[in-house]
Amino acid sequence: MRKRILSGAALGVVALLATSAPAFAQDARGESHFDGLYVGGSFGMSVQPNDVNESILFDRTLDGNFNDTVTTVDGANAFAPGFCNGAANGATPAGACRNDKDGMEYFARVGADHQIGNFVYGVMGEFGKSEVRDSVSAFSTTPANYVMTREFDWNASIRGRVGYAAGGRSLFYAAGGPTYARINNSFSSTNTANAFALEDAKSNSWGYAVGGGLEQKIGDNFSFGLEYMFNNYVDDDFRVNTSAGTAPASNPFLLGAGSTDLRRSDNDFRFHSIRMTGAFRF
Repeated sequence: MRKRILSGAALGVVALLATSAPAFAQDARGESHFDGLYVGGSFGMSVQPNDVNESILFDRTLDGNFNDTVTTVDGANAFAPGFCNGAANGATPAGACRNDKDGMEYFARVGADHQIGNFVYGVMGEFGKSEVRDSVSAFSTTPANYVMTREFDWNASIRGRVGYAAGGRSLFYAAGGPTYARINNSFSSTNTANAFALEDAKSNSWGYAVGGGLEQKIGDNFSFGLEYMFNNYVDDDFRVNTSAGTAPASNPFLLGAGSTDLRRSDNDFRFHSIRMTGAFRF
């Protein structure tokens, strides 16, 4: 799937360059095709990198330090079966895990550029949603699985950009800036004995986005383009408290301070955006 996405993006670049070819042979003649306000949007794909070696961490002393090993009454590691990137298919590692979900993304944007000769600089705000989903799973010797998942309710960003208008109508640019999002965390487990309480399941997260693209002016007021952005959000608030429920006092989660907190080892929610853009320029 990811190879098809990247191949499609490459074909898009070729198509844009082909469209731009006549412009390269022309002089800019002092025209300012990328000057002023614009509104538009983008539509594309969010693709996640592999979160290698991600795990779930434990705080069984409830001191705020997630560096504990959950052990049985015999001192054995209760999570010896290990962890996996993605959502578990079953209660044991033998069932493996589903890959993190890539997804569509769609955004509205408004911005303004100023052009001096061939040099263009500006600022742009964007609001919408990426449908990526990121999970990690742990397996206990019970056996049971414990799955933590995060996804977006919405995303927003503001970015500055600088570029070069080649031939007047073809703008090559780099862009970057802060991002902000509402992240929705969830938890599931095949463990039916313990009770689980979610803390800060919905959180507001800051991050950043950097990348670049090509925008091609069509006519007097319209432009379309192809854009790549790398996005990274910090998501470190979500906790799951595991308490007794119907489990006996010998339950591994209860042997420390009477309950155990869980959190993800990776605080970064990151993904790549490959998108088509369109704008109406005033």
